[in-house]
Amino acid sequence: MKFRVTLSIIVFFVIGGCNVQPPKNNTQRTESQAPIAAAVRVKPKPEIKEATLIAVGDIMMHSTQTRSGYDAKRQTYNFDSFFTPVKNILSKGDWVIGNLETPLAGEDAGGYTGYPLFNAPAELADAAKKAGFNILTTANNHALDRGEKGVIRTIANLRDRKIPSTGTAGSVAEASRTLISTKNNISLAILAYTYGTNGIPIPQGKDYLVSLIDEKKIIKDIAKARKQGADIVTISLHFGDEYQRQPNPQQKQLVENLLKAGADIILGSHPHVVQPYKIFKFSGKNGKTRKAVAIYSMGNFISGQTKDYTDLGVIFQVSIRKRFPEKTTEITSIKTIPTWVHRYTLNNKTNYRILPLETTISQKKDSLLATSQYPVLKGYLQEMNNHLNSLNSTPKKSLK
Repeated sequence: MKFRVTLSIIVFFVIGGCNVQPPKNNTQRTESQAPIAAAVRVKPKPEIKEATLIAVGDIMMHSTQTRSGYDAKRQTYNFDSFFTPVKNILSKGDWVIGNLETPLAGEDAGGYTGYPLFNAPAELADAAKKAGFNILTTANNHALDRGEKGVIRTIANLRDRKIPSTGTAGSVAEASRTLISTKNNISLAILAYTYGTNGIPIPQGKDYLVSLIDEKKIIKDIAKARKQGADIVTISLHFGDEYQRQPNPQQKQLVENLLKAGADIILGSHPHVVQPYKIFKFSGKNGKTRKAVAIYSMGNFISGQTKDYTDLGVIFQVSIRKRFPEKTTEITSIKTIPTWVHRYTLNNKTNYRILPLETTISQKKDSLLATSQYPVLKGYLQEMNNHLNSLNSTPKKSLK
């Protein structure tokens, strides 16, 4: 009997001992209870991105220009020679913008014609693309020269060639989209508007076809572009007085209002002659100065016009820098390259090409120019350089 009791007690302690927990030691922790190391924040590495905007004025197509590109044997058009002398300059731009001041509506839309109702072969767009243009604005007073059909066909011809355009639209939805192009991590919004359409009425209920200048709407569009992530907002304005080499008071006031509202670059066109550019400085965030620039008119880039100064244009170049991780963007330099439309006779017809004045004069080896023309072109260059910068207090062509 004693044996059984003793055995039971031993069994009880052995079994119970299996459940006995060791005394807690507050100084010991399991692996899962080990303290978590504080996360180390790595400071982003400073980085700078840069991109260049290049813009030109009116790309027009008078009848003599259309004929110059026609190959009677092949019954085809080719306008590549217009842009060949400036192609190496245009190719350096990240954004290369021009104002297409003619519908590309097809020959069946009243034929190919010049002034007063323009319509050019779509091969003009082919030539522009080969030259380096990757954005074309279409808001100008000739946008409706071939009516609604002309607007829609022009957009389609550009789209087929993968050339983004802005300023005209085929629908409300299309008109509401903001054209934003990103190059080298810098996003550029391009907006375009015109003062009117030469008295040709926009079809009732289809105001979306052509973007007209409306200051309040443009200011809203600037804010919209910023909200959509634009680092730089560029506005193409078709405005001003034809053949006047200085901006009028209305141009100046509108430009200043839009820049104050947040636009960075304004590209003017319509006068068919070059008007000066002006650098603006506004108080920005944290007391920093914000720089903006407007060129009131870039003149004709290519046309058949023969009035004084209508054969002179400018390639307007703006360099842009974005800093990371701050994501601040600024204009760093501005450059102007005066150009001249050279009309010459070849194969019994008038031909056209755009010459960069400074390069042409310095090289003096153009086989299509007479020796006597170089001093004349040198005078054009000097006068244009002075004229372009006449609204700025300093003669320098760039800002740092």
